[in-house]
Amino acid sequence: MSTLTALKELFNRDLNKLKTEVSLYQHEPALWMIEANIANTAGNLCLHLVGNLNTFIGTHLGNSGYVRHRELEFSLKDVPRAELLQKIDDTINVVEKTLNNLSEEKLAEEYPVAVFDGKTTTAFMLIHLATHLGYHLGQINYHRRLLDK
Repeated sequence: MSTLTALKELFNRDLNKLKTEVSLYQHEPALWMIEANIANTAGNLCLHLVGNLNTFIGTHLGNSGYVRHRELEFSLKDVPRAELLQKIDDTINVVEKTLNNLSEEKLAEEYPVAVFDGKTTTAFMLIHLATHLGYHLGQINYHRRLLDK
């Protein structure tokens, strides 16, 4: 399996799992709950993942025109579940379209924007984005199981 094929499968799997997690909340207001040492709501983590992927994949690799408002990813509250699910679907489409237009050769090239302390390859950035998605997906799963009562 090529690196690009693996990345496509991972992003598709985990973005669909994000939809599942958001859908599994029995009480929609629980998406926006904070308790004790839990700093971020599942809703805000969902908005953050959507913003992150639309920026670093959609805008910088796919020229989608998406404009990120990162502060809103953490300050917006009570966005309806249906809207969150639509944002995830839109993100799935942007990621799929962008990755379908990339080549294996492009993965070895420098990522077009400096994100970390130094330059990195597009492959490294995409792997970073996939692990970032998985990290926050796990937080959302835990949030749901802990606070959706």
